[in-house]
Amino acid sequence: MEHLIAGIGLALMLGLAGAGSAIGLATGGAAVLGMIQKKPEAFGVGLVLSGLPATQGLYGFVGFILFSSEMNADLTALKAGTILAAGIALGIAGFFSAVHQGKVCANGINAIGNGVDAFGRTMILAAFPEFYAILALTGSILLSQ
Repeated sequence: MEHLIAGIGLALMLGLAGAGSAIGLATGGAAVLGMIQKKPEAFGVGLVLSGLPATQGLYGFVGFILFSSEMNADLTALKAGTILAAGIALGIAGFFSAVHQGKVCANGINAIGNGVDAFGRTMILAAFPEFYAILALTGSILLSQ
């Protein structure tokens, strides 16, 4: 039973964070495709901004690697519950952070397509939702101790 509980936690941290990143990346990528119709020379800037939501999926993977080493014969109910809790926290925070970071980036990309010098401002604003994914990863790392 402990392995099932821990496995669900691992699946949540990896799956939800990865799904959020996929949605955020698609949102940003779609905005780049719209932007290059007006301003094709800004593709590189759009590419950088559209790629920012990928980090939450990486955070989920880091958590997965960190906790997967606990999946052994000595797994206790307490440790399994800790892995589940970390998976819920990291998965949900990563999912919503990536989705909303993708929206911030998409709006910045649209502004750039309309001739506004918004790259730096978009990078700053995109860091705000990212911060909560970083906090979730940090909390998960602390839980692993």
